[in-house]
Amino acid sequence: MKALRMNWKITILTFGIVLFAICIGGIILIGRVVHLQEEELGQRLLVTARTVAQLPSIISGVSTGGNRQEINPIAERIRIINDVDYIVVMDMAGIRWSHPASSRIGEVSQGSDEHSAFAEHTYLSKANGEQGTAIRAFVPVMNEEHEQVGVVLVGELVPGLAGVILAMRGQIYVTVLLSLLFGVWGSWMLSRHIKEQMFQLEPEEIAQLLVERTATFNAMHEGVIAIDRWENITVFNDKAKSMLQIVGDVLGRPIREVLPDTRLPEILQLNHPIFNQEIYVGGMQIFSNRVPIKLGHQTVGAVAIFQDRTEVTKIAEELTGVKAFVDALRVQNHEYMNKLHTIGGLIQLDHKQKALDYLFQTMEAQSELSGFVSSKIADENVAGLLIGKISRGKELGIEVRLDRGSRMMRFPKHLDHHDVVVILGNLIENAFDALKHQEETKEVFISLEQDDEVLSILVEDNGSGMDEETKQHIFERGYSTKSGGNRGIGLYLISNIVSKCGGHMGVESKLGQGTSIMLTFPMIRGERDSNV
Repeated sequence: MKALRMNWKITILTFGIVLFAICIGGIILIGRVVHLQEEELGQRLLVTARTVAQLPSIISGVSTGGNRQEINPIAERIRIINDVDYIVVMDMAGIRWSHPASSRIGEVSQGSDEHSAFAEHTYLSKANGEQGTAIRAFVPVMNEEHEQVGVVLVGELVPGLAGVILAMRGQIYVTVLLSLLFGVWGSWMLSRHIKEQMFQLEPEEIAQLLVERTATFNAMHEGVIAIDRWENITVFNDKAKSMLQIVGDVLGRPIREVLPDTRLPEILQLNHPIFNQEIYVGGMQIFSNRVPIKLGHQTVGAVAIFQDRTEVTKIAEELTGVKAFVDALRVQNHEYMNKLHTIGGLIQLDHKQKALDYLFQTMEAQSELSGFVSSKIADENVAGLLIGKISRGKELGIEVRLDRGSRMMRFPKHLDHHDVVVILGNLIENAFDALKHQEETKEVFISLEQDDEVLSILVEDNGSGMDEETKQHIFERGYSTKSGGNRGIGLYLISNIVSKCGGHMGVESKLGQGTSIMLTFPMIRGERDSNV
């Protein structure tokens, strides 16, 4: 019922527009018809006037001394034959010698448009009289010596608008009927098409959806930007403006004009989505999901939903911190249980001194490791990760050695503690995985070296190693030689971090001999490194 009511609304509206257009067109058409009729009437009157002016009896009648009584009968016969309203023959004094009203014969004509006719001019005139507007043709009467001896005036009243309409009523009826029929049919078809394009929604419902959509986008904590197929902005919510420091209304403007370094238009060419990509837009590092907008099988735009990397980093840090905390507690619990069992056994065997020596030795080793890491690594997140991984290695039977020359007191530009945690955590876990099936001595060596120019991170293991084909693909997203889901992400993330910071990554590996991965980052990233 609602759809039917909507169709009738659109039908009535479009029919009204069609009817209005018919009226305007009809007025213009009738005006054109009247104009053509006047032109045709004028030419007919001129022909009649020339015919009368060339008759010998008319020429001799208006000449001085001619028989002027014959003029009116001749003019009246011609008037009736040519179906004109009046024919007036005048001599050079302006005296009428023919007129439909016999009472006016012999009087001097007082018309305001007659003067040029007495100067041998032939012309048409449109004059208003008592009976209405008339078209009047003036032709001079010339004798055999080519001297003007009089004037012939032929006139006819112009039909009014009502007369024209009455004369064309048949054509008007047919035209209006066909226009109404096709107008109603076309209006109904148009209303159906519009309704389908608007997903069967009422105009007020569309307006409400627009208001709700705008409010929803502005309430989101993520930035949202959408463009159409011509790269013009259709959505730019408040969060996106705040993050990218955009001021004012940008809807309808080209996206490249507002954000020259945006990568949203490339989705229109790629025609497939890109998820969870870290990019720079407007000088800000963001995590972005970019998706094409499709209507049927055609791409009509693209939308980007993105977050400030700082916010994502906070969430990642919380998750990473919780996981690291749980792992550390589990490792320490397992390690300390074994040590307590050892101390308890020594006491039961009445080896109290050995129990005390073992306790002091354990405390000294743990204290020495914590003190060394804390003094050489300024960031507590990285220090905690290293201590946790060393303890984790002991649990797995892997000797994790930290280079005594290690030192990291500050981060390079564009690199933060989250990046370093991601790098070290993934590299060390990969080294642990490479040592899983090895039965000989398992070793992992870690080194962090820093000076005023560069930060170097080295992780080596004596595990299974990699062949050349594997080395070529290890930085591809989703590529992994290990089974199970959620693989092939760690080295891909590390590669992105290295590219972002203008760093360099070197990989050396041989099957059965182990792997060495060296990462270097410039402490101050120069202009030359900005596109590395």
